[in-house]
Amino acid sequence: MNDGSLLRQVPISDGALAGPVSEPPPREQPCLSSSVYAALDLGTNNCRLLIARPVGDGFRVIDSFSRIVRLGEGISTTGRISEAAIDRTIAALSVCRSKIESRNANRLRLVATEACRSASNGKMFRDRVASEAGIDLEVINRQSEATLAMIGCTPLVDGKARGAILFDIGGGSTEVVRIERSADDPGVVRMRGWVSLPFGVVTLAERFGGRDVTPRSYGEMVGEVARHLAPFVAEHGSDLDGLHLIGTSGTVTTIAGIHLNLPRYDRRRVDGLWMTDDGISTTIARLLEMSYEERVCSHCIRRERADLVLPGCAILDAIRQAFPLRRLRVADRGLREGMLVEMMREDGAILAG
Repeated sequence: MNDGSLLRQVPISDGALAGPVSEPPPREQPCLSSSVYAALDLGTNNCRLLIARPVGDGFRVIDSFSRIVRLGEGISTTGRISEAAIDRTIAALSVCRSKIESRNANRLRLVATEACRSASNGKMFRDRVASEAGIDLEVINRQSEATLAMIGCTPLVDGKARGAILFDIGGGSTEVVRIERSADDPGVVRMRGWVSLPFGVVTLAERFGGRDVTPRSYGEMVGEVARHLAPFVAEHGSDLDGLHLIGTSGTVTTIAGIHLNLPRYDRRRVDGLWMTDDGISTTIARLLEMSYEERVCSHCIRRERADLVLPGCAILDAIRQAFPLRRLRVADRGLREGMLVEMMREDGAILAG
């Protein structure tokens, strides 16, 4: 699919690149808007919030929140969001609401993705969220999800590159986008095509198993992803000179943390990191050799992701096989940053490009 979407690269301020920071001191470049913006992304696995102020041609993060809630746990077999998942998620969203209120955020976009799109009781869940957590969730479609991820990650496209294959490995779906610079204006990036695959790390783990992964089951996961990806590759998998990969997901940031041998995850060292194809292969091989217990004990994985990281690696390997590019840039950013940029552009708080 191809909607011809255009956007101009807008740098995000150092505060956004480095993670949450305190509000800027009075002498810092003034904001173009008095509004405080909040972007919430409720995915199949994670609940994430960013609160920011526009600064110059980007924004500065003033608060954030992230918690693994596993909202989509079991949906692939039951078709419904479980009561336990609802309780976990409402508790996390209540924290988000408190942060939004304490920061006096007055410009909001609060979205939910695949779990709420596919669950038969999604409407009931959203009604409970509104009643108990005070948050009205907007369920976005897959094209919007791909577009917002693209907007959020565009600053990471290599300035010398012709474009990139961007992918967002989620809990319940995976979006892949081909983006290229305009021939007339290299500052403009065009979405040439996109696809949304109907599974992510949670659904793949539930189907093939994520706790005890064998070479055979891993190969089956890679093959399943490749089959779903094949039509998109047939249309958009050629003429790759001058392109590189950009990956935004817990899978990719985890691989980066393991690659760097971090004693604990550090967003400042991971976001924007370049990895070679060989480096990715070596790190995935390390992960495949680790037992479930060893993954639990890793500070870059922990118990919350120990059964999901290898299904995520399988999705990544299928994408790498389909688009054999030598470099990947790691993005610890995505939908939330895309929503912030989009809202600020609409308000004229930053340049629309």
